[in-house]
Amino acid sequence: MKIEQCSFRYEDKFSLLNGESIEGFELVYETYGELNAEKNNAVLVCHAFSGSHHAAGVDPTTDKPGWWHEFIGPGKAIDTDKYFVVSPNNLGSCYGSTGPLTVNNVTGKPYGSSFPALDVYDWVASQDLLRENLGVKAWEMVLGGSLGGMQALEWSISFSGKIKKAGIIAATALVSSQNIALNQVAREIIRKDIAFENGDYLLANKKPKDGLKVARMLGHITYLSETNFKNRFGRKLQDAENKIDENIDFEVENYLRYQGEKFSEYFDANSYILLTKVMDTFNPAARFNNNIVEALKNCIAKLLILSFDDDWLFPTQYSKELHLAAIKAGVHSSFIELSGQHGHDSFLFTSDDYTSAISNFLNHA
Repeated sequence: MKIEQCSFRYEDKFSLLNGESIEGFELVYETYGELNAEKNNAVLVCHAFSGSHHAAGVDPTTDKPGWWHEFIGPGKAIDTDKYFVVSPNNLGSCYGSTGPLTVNNVTGKPYGSSFPALDVYDWVASQDLLRENLGVKAWEMVLGGSLGGMQALEWSISFSGKIKKAGIIAATALVSSQNIALNQVAREIIRKDIAFENGDYLLANKKPKDGLKVARMLGHITYLSETNFKNRFGRKLQDAENKIDENIDFEVENYLRYQGEKFSEYFDANSYILLTKVMDTFNPAARFNNNIVEALKNCIAKLLILSFDDDWLFPTQYSKELHLAAIKAGVHSSFIELSGQHGHDSFLFTSDDYTSAISNFLNHA
């Protein structure tokens, strides 16, 4: 499989949905496979909250496979012998695209907490500029899970003429107040870290690792399911030799501490706050009198809406409601609920039914 690491620079002023703007931007992205002469075999893959542009293959610097490596490649659900797959890192993230870590050319300092608020619409608009730069008239499919699925939904509403199919996986058109509450707790945990420095920790040569660690621990609980926790950990005690901290008693505590510690090493606190806000404020129907049916009447793409039965963060009911709205809007929409083993994170793991659903929708719908 041909893999390329690329960068797209947009030099003009980029206007945001909230009326603010940034003076150009950079999107880093990876591609898998090759764009055909007609440029009609391109698939856009959108990452979730803490994901990156590294969706497939093995990163030579870390020796780690991409977050959707099981789905993208020769003979896989998204067959790179047939399709050209593009996976960008979103604005505001911390993996190379323009965001809080980027130096503001006006001030000569990192944006930090001054980086403007973003909307999923802004991500999709920047991806559309990337599409133009690649010479792709329309994506054969746009898909992703969780926050990636929200991008696929936004594509199908706001840029529908540039997309033939959308895979909206483990996602929602509007997050719940419970989700907003959980994200707010995570943000407050980060802000209360003594090293946060009101968001200017980079200038102080600090990093709020403790806050990031605990925020990730809280988030990770929501990504899994009660059954998953029970099957993996139960109430098993952690053996003394592998304890991360002497105050730990149970394996599940050790696991969460390990996940939080690892995450705090590489993720950025301002990006965490920014991206959770993007998730909380996502509302593609806002420009249509908060009527998702009216919003979906703009959609000419075919939709695959897919959920997992053990996902309590974005439960199946959200997907059913979106599917029903699509039907009312006259959109060609298919809905599938699959059995999951990993809670909300089930969208990251392959199964025969899951890969068949994606492959058949991409190739035959």
